[in-house]
Amino acid sequence: MRRALLAALLTTSLLAPAFAATPPGQPEKGPGGADYPNETVVKRAVGSASAATFVFHAAGEASKARPVIIFLHSWGAANPQYYGGWIEHLARRGNLVLFPRFQEVNRTRPADATAMAATLVREALEALKDDKEAHPDPGRVAVVGHLAGAAIGLNLAIEAAEDGLPTPKLVFALMPGGIASDAKSRGILLEDLGKLDPDTLLITMSGDRDHLPTDRASRRILRETTGVPVNRKLFMRALSDSHGFPVTSATLASPGSPMPAYDAAGIKLPPDPPRDPKDKASRWKWTADMALTGEQTVLTGQLGANKTDTLDYLAYWKTFDLALEAAFAGRDAASLRSDPYLVDMGNWSDGWPMKRLSAEMPKGEGEPEKAQASPRRRIN
Repeated sequence: MRRALLAALLTTSLLAPAFAATPPGQPEKGPGGADYPNETVVKRAVGSASAATFVFHAAGEASKARPVIIFLHSWGAANPQYYGGWIEHLARRGNLVLFPRFQEVNRTRPADATAMAATLVREALEALKDDKEAHPDPGRVAVVGHLAGAAIGLNLAIEAAEDGLPTPKLVFALMPGGIASDAKSRGILLEDLGKLDPDTLLITMSGDRDHLPTDRASRRILRETTGVPVNRKLFMRALSDSHGFPVTSATLASPGSPMPAYDAAGIKLPPDPPRDPKDKASRWKWTADMALTGEQTVLTGQLGANKTDTLDYLAYWKTFDLALEAAFAGRDAASLRSDPYLVDMGNWSDGWPMKRLSAEMPKGEGEPEKAQASPRRRIN
């Protein structure tokens, strides 16, 4: 009897995933959706082998200038392959995506990364300004950065004018991290956040797994960007959901959407110019902070193994698409937050609602904290 019971329980557990509710896939249309006006994405690079910016856009001449998306990777994930699904989504929607490789893994100091990124983006825009296919629109620029890339994106936005870059209309800081506490600490040192352009639409987003450090970084960013009005900022969070199978897990690596077609190894790079062996200033010197930590190595591996799922379509991609529309139309975060589709994550196949995103307006001086935009729902 006991053996029969154990066998029945084992059979039930093995069959459970087959009968479990499944999460929603990519929407057919709209923000985050698959109604792409373009089929083919051009993949190329400008710069040089050791200082490259990967360039992605729809094939063919652009009838009008393309919005520019500056996509900044996490520390260690310097290959666009890690974010290939998202890059393809953005490019097929008509954007020009610039992926500056601001880090040579285990050879670049974090303290040098912001300057490298600024140089790469400036040179890429200069190289592409008369390109009829890329056709960048300097009046419509947005930045999306993941982990350390979020900190670098903020620095680029703050120093845009000084670095000869167009000022971004939107900064999407996704799970910001890798921020140095001072000039002597390891990580990316933030510029004076109070100098961020007041017209910037600023959104930070955390996931509920390992959220404490990214929450702290997000709160700091929103608090110290004093020049940006409260109604132009949002603090958001994506939530994991285990109602059905496969579960969705909002980890630090969950924005990864790897696609082999976007592997840097398959994109031809311009050669490096010859170096003068007598030039001492060009000699490379190794320092300990160049090496990836164990945590960074593990996270990069997780990015490469992550599967594109509901969190990508409806949390990260959809939020960015909606924010992009709002920023380029001159709308603020308050209007964006009032759109119920912003936090909607769809339903499991059995009709049960996916856990919604949360979206908060940051607390202003002398103001009460705004309520979350996430609607009430039953506890799973």
